[in-house]
Amino acid sequence: MVVFQNKIIYMPGLPPTSRREQIANWASMCGGVQWTEERTVAEDGTELALAVTTVPLPKGRRPAAAAAKNQPAPAHVYVLYFQGNASSIPPRLPDLSWTLRAVSDSKTHALAPMELTFVCLSYRGYWTSRGRPSEPGLRLDAEAGVRWIAERHERVFGKVGIGATEPILLVWGQSIGSGVATNLAATGRVPAGMPIRGLLLETPFVSIRAMLETLYPQKWLPYRYLWPFLRNHLDSWENLGLISQASEEKGVPGPMVYILEAERDELVPKEQSERLYRRCVDLGLTVEKVTVPVAFHQQAIARGDGKKLAAQALLEMTQSAWKSG
Repeated sequence: MVVFQNKIIYMPGLPPTSRREQIANWASMCGGVQWTEERTVAEDGTELALAVTTVPLPKGRRPAAAAAKNQPAPAHVYVLYFQGNASSIPPRLPDLSWTLRAVSDSKTHALAPMELTFVCLSYRGYWTSRGRPSEPGLRLDAEAGVRWIAERHERVFGKVGIGATEPILLVWGQSIGSGVATNLAATGRVPAGMPIRGLLLETPFVSIRAMLETLYPQKWLPYRYLWPFLRNHLDSWENLGLISQASEEKGVPGPMVYILEAERDELVPKEQSERLYRRCVDLGLTVEKVTVPVAFHQQAIARGDGKKLAAQALLEMTQSAWKSG
């Protein structure tokens, strides 16, 4: 458990075909959403893979608050996606694609004509990325994903802060990816002019330590007592405190937090997402929690209701970020 914890926690080689998957194999299930594979490099030189697509956001009138401030429309919205453990990015693309279709087709949100670029980061050791996964490595990978977005934005729209080029950056983490997402937001190591404005946490857990106690509740088993030997923490509880503290020190609003839980989650008890929700409330972070009916842990956005709720989350976080300026 201690020596092989990285392999136990991340499982990048499962299923056995995960490193041989190709986007083309899943393209017919993506509802016309076109994905491309891109490459980037982490700070330590590890080469990483990305799956990227751009979709239109629903057209409409500008929010009244933005119009009153004579506030220019943001040039673009970006979503950086962090997957859960095991498998790879391509098999996730169909569900993500139909979620993005729901974003584009939404009739309940009025946003100015603009587009959303969705970036799926493949951690080191997953899919066609090099290296082996570990929490320090995943922190570098997350930062590399944001740098890629910043560089892409500058190529397409010019430098942030010149004219109406201010982007909105949202981060979506699923299961273990929720810990990666809050790690990134807590460190604040993002390019200037591109703060994280929203966090979508899909089936999140409090921390690896909390999951040890959940998976091995029996007091006569030694596993729950091994937490002092953890090299991976993914502690969203602590991270939310750091996020709130940094926001107060800078005098700016913290990111909106949107928690998407699965009603029948067999892996992460709903009590953990409730604890994260209460943590956000206590810290004064804007937070919303919704439940996907009848869904198990891996089914949150596999079900139609989940896709609609995730799409709603992205739109609400975008609108919230835009209104706050």
